[in-house]
Order: sequence, then C-alpha cells, then structure tokens
Amino acid sequence: MRSTDAVGTLFVSDLHLDDARPHIVASFERFCAGEAREADALYVLGDLFEAYLGDDDDAALNARVAAALRGVADAGVPVHFIVGNRDFLLGEDYARRCAMDLLDDGTVIDLHGTPTLILHGDVLCTDDAAYLAFREQVRDQAWQRAFLARPLAERRAFAAQARDASRAHTSSADMAIMDVNRHAVESALRDAGVTRMIHGHTHRPAIHDFTLDGQTARRIVLGDWYEQGSVLRVDRDTAVLSGLSTN
Repeated sequence: MRSTDAVGTLFVSDLHLDDARPHIVASFERFCAGEAREADALYVLGDLFEAYLGDDDDAALNARVAAALRGVADAGVPVHFIVGNRDFLLGEDYARRCAMDLLDDGTVIDLHGTPTLILHGDVLCTDDAAYLAFREQVRDQAWQRAFLARPLAERRAFAAQARDASRAHTSSADMAIMDVNRHAVESALRDAGVTRMIHGHTHRPAIHDFTLDGQTARRIVLGDWYEQGSVLRVDRDTAVLSGLSTN
C-alpha cells in the first residue's frame, strides 16, 4: 500500500546492472523496495543492464531485476521503460515479467502539467558517426532476428566483444563527439513541440537551462550508476537531480 506522501515522478538511466557490480544491483533492489514504491511513476530511460541478450536469457540477474521492478508495479506505481544502447533487445516478454510498459525513444509525456520529451539520448550524439552507424545496424529488425536466433553462448561472446570495442572507441575518441550535439537537441525539441527534455546516455548529470526560439528551455541529463545511483525527482514545482548512496 502506497502512502499519501508520494515522492514525485522518478527517472533513472544508465544503471548498467551487471554481476560484476553486486553492490549496484543490491542498491537498485533497495531503491525499488523503498523510495520507488512511493512515487507517482518510475521511468527507466535505457541501459538498465550492462548487456542484454534477449528475453530468452535465463540469467539470474535478469530474474532479480524483473522481480524488483514488478514489486514497484505491484505497489501501484506505473513503471515505464525506453531501451538504451545496451539493452535495445529488451522486448515485450521481459517487459511483462517486470510489469512495465515499453515506450518509444523520443516520447512526449505530460509531466505534472509540463509536456516533456524523454529519450535515452544516444540519437543526440550526432557527431559520433561511428557509433551512429553501429546503432543503425543493430536496430535493424532483420539483424535483431538473426542475432536472437543464435545460441546464447554466441550472443554472450558477441556482447563481450562489443563491450571491448566500445571501451576502445571511448578511450580513443574525442570526448566532445560523444556528448550531445546542440543542434540535435534543439531540433528534437522543435520537432516534439516542447521546451523540456530528459535523457541519459552521456553519463554527464546536469540541468541545462537555455533559450530556444525566444523561450526558456531545459535539458536534464541523468547520471549513471557506476559509482552512485543518479535519480531525478520531479513534481509540479521542482526537478531535483541527485545521487543515491550505493553503500
């Protein structure tokens, strides 16, 4: 049973849950068993997992995460999810296990009276041509069907190889190209017809206020959960971005 003192609407992204970081998994479970059950809604904006290999993956971690999110939904809190660049293969079967609904990347929601564009954020990094080419490949439906038809062992090997390639790209690329492109941000807001955006992906938590076509606009960037749990709490009057202790 939820209390009457809801904590607002909660947003998280880039948790990168992985067996190699058990304290972060435990922190997420505590978050789901505590504060998240008092929220108006919970939005997970991608990269819930370090790697997600398909809804048929029987990994124990996947079951733990599903149970944690279902606990939030069972407490009467709507749970919404947008896939990221690490968990783009997450589908309807797993979403049902979590009792959460899947939203399109780039969905506009009514957030306590303010229309707000929510997305993972990788599509805004338009200066990183190599990443966008990879994204286009793996988001292709035919590619995904072929990949999911492979045995899990092969998919795990591919995921490990892809992580190594991602680390190499990150270490060698200009950091500026891996951040969002200002023109891409402005274009996304104009196309959506809104002046507020919430996203993750870049691991650069901040609240950016700026002027767009003569109006005040705001871009809120969620942080990751590698060292601490970044949570955005939004109600009608405030938007507070802070870290959640993972100890």
